[in-house]
Amino acid sequence: MNCRSPRPRFRLPLWLIPLPWTVGLGVWGLSRQHSVWRDEAATWMAAQRSLPELEHLLGQVDAVHGLYYLLMHGLFSCFGPSITTLRLPSVLAMAVAASCVTAVGHRLAGAGAGVGAGLAFGLLPAVQFSLQDGRPYAFVCAGAAISTLLLVDVLQGRGRTGHWVAYGGTVLVCALLNWLSLLILPAHLATVVWTGAGRGTRTRWAVTASAVVAGALPLILFSRGQAHQVAWIPPLTRNTLIGPAVLLTLGGLLALPGRPRAGRLSVAAVGLPLLAVPLLGLIGVSLVRPLYQERYVLFAMLGLALLIGGALAAAARSAARRHPGAARWLVPVAVVTALAALSPQLLATRSPASRVDDVLAVAGDVRKLKRTGDAVLFIPADRRDTAQVSPDDFAGLRDIALVRDPVEAGNLKGEEAPPHRIRAAMLTQRRILLVTDAPEVAPPVSAERDRAKTAVLRRYFTAVADERVRGRRVTVYARRP
Repeated sequence: MNCRSPRPRFRLPLWLIPLPWTVGLGVWGLSRQHSVWRDEAATWMAAQRSLPELEHLLGQVDAVHGLYYLLMHGLFSCFGPSITTLRLPSVLAMAVAASCVTAVGHRLAGAGAGVGAGLAFGLLPAVQFSLQDGRPYAFVCAGAAISTLLLVDVLQGRGRTGHWVAYGGTVLVCALLNWLSLLILPAHLATVVWTGAGRGTRTRWAVTASAVVAGALPLILFSRGQAHQVAWIPPLTRNTLIGPAVLLTLGGLLALPGRPRAGRLSVAAVGLPLLAVPLLGLIGVSLVRPLYQERYVLFAMLGLALLIGGALAAAARSAARRHPGAARWLVPVAVVTALAALSPQLLATRSPASRVDDVLAVAGDVRKLKRTGDAVLFIPADRRDTAQVSPDDFAGLRDIALVRDPVEAGNLKGEEAPPHRIRAAMLTQRRILLVTDAPEVAPPVSAERDRAKTAVLRRYFTAVADERVRGRRVTVYARRP
């Protein structure tokens, strides 16, 4: 008689399942046909500066992204500047977020909810955009997911002092990456209140949240002096509110199958505040000062993913009563169906046209059109980013408006001469290359320097070549006889 007990069967940890899924979605079309858009160009330029130069930059602009730029500076120093180095960290951060969502869903509503939430997260359109974007929002998402998992641990009675320290530290790091991520605190507070947490838990949360806000306050106050950088964000309109309204309605409907009840920790108690509070909070802030951009509260998609996972689990439980064998296939079939339905959007997100412009493509046109002795101008001056990211393509061209380069000026566009000096310099040239936006996305020319450039080109020069590519334009002007 064999008395040996059977060996326990190894089971893959559930949170590992979305890792290859999310990474696979991220590395698919990672280069976007070798294109880099203007926001990523800012990361590229900042990451290549030395630490003293980076400190000088953050004193003038982009202090809100300082921690992210420091991280990317280290990665560029180790692996060299490339599109892969620029975007792969965001892919890995989103994979961490997906794994944490899976763990939260599993603890709250079972394996089906966890897997469904983790796989759904990677397919959400907003997540797809930032999954391959060289900006800090994927990192904020990862931090928000980790802090939510830690909060669930605490509310389920597993929390210790170390959990609160980790929770506070994680939320603080998120705030230093983008201080609007502090909107996760009222979302978590709503969960704490909804679930009827004890007085001790509420007190510890309040102390931790206060310490986080205090830690982020210096950055918030300092970055207010650079508020001109977000002056381009338009005020809220009805069209702006359509997206949030759809998301909130969808979230509310998805929460219903879980039968949310006050005093009970559930997917709805965590996911619904995580989705609704950041969106409504940013809308509220934008009523005072326009700041609404979906990516600023991208972490709200964690709540939507949780609600999707919870709804799938509830549907599977309902189906199991009638068709026990078929219930296990509900989540895989739902994911495959969603993948097929979203495939046009997934393909579009991986094309250069998914972003406003492309700083690399227009640099290639400059290389083909330039001649020895040519000058170059930029309208607006921010379009100098293409020369900063692709300096070899601009070799031999004289930037006749520039008096201090971006590194010396401590910004991303440099410092240009007064209008009368730019005009005088232009009149000494035989050929000038103008790099600007394509007409369909170009803002009105407003700066006095840019009006002077345009006036001289119109009066004394003739366009002899014109190339438009992916939101940018390069025009060659020759001096009239």
